[in-house]
Amino acid sequence: MNSALTTAAASMARVVGLRALACGAPSWIALAHKVAPVHAAHAATAATTLTSNDSPIGMYGDPAAAAPFWRPQHSSDCGEMAVADVVGQITGREPTERQITSIAKITASSTDAGPIYHRRDGTDVRDLPVLLAHYGVQSSLLQANIEGLEQYLAQRHKVIAAVNAQRIWNTAGNRDIDNHVVVVTGIDTRIGVLHLNDSGITTGRDEQVALAAFEKSWATSQHLAVVTT
Repeated sequence: MNSALTTAAASMARVVGLRALACGAPSWIALAHKVAPVHAAHAATAATTLTSNDSPIGMYGDPAAAAPFWRPQHSSDCGEMAVADVVGQITGREPTERQITSIAKITASSTDAGPIYHRRDGTDVRDLPVLLAHYGVQSSLLQANIEGLEQYLAQRHKVIAAVNAQRIWNTAGNRDIDNHVVVVTGIDTRIGVLHLNDSGITTGRDEQVALAAFEKSWATSQHLAVVTT
């Protein structure tokens, strides 16, 4: 573990009252009988300026490389889908939704006496490192800030963030709880946009969200993130 992750993990030890993450129904199910929302939080695509080595100026991470590993969720399993996405990015062998939920159903939780995944209750964010470890990927649950995420992405760590889905999708509902997880794949500081792989929405492959909107969504979890080591 590098020094930045060690420091952040020590900070994480002071966090109390972690909530279990129970992902709500995917947006295309939850909104099936509603008018499609206007995603005001989503940023317009902008032209990319390249440096001499073909790296985008102000871009941390590689959203284009991560995008092929996005898959939609079909149950309350955003945690499992985020883990599958990260496993795919790191190993090139991405578990299917059925495969990873099957593993989570028989893997002991670190937070209670049952398995990691319960179909109705979702998955505790504290168990995501346990599930990643099953695939040989080491990670830490920690508190961070946007600048920290930039550095993790620049160092090629993978990042899963606990957020509020309603704020990310700009939909009605409780906006004060962390009820979803997403994979953070890039931050473009030049135009204030954060890139996500978000399993809970049909447009979640390289979803682009205004940085301010993401910050409000992420704050509901006290800025919790799972970062690979």
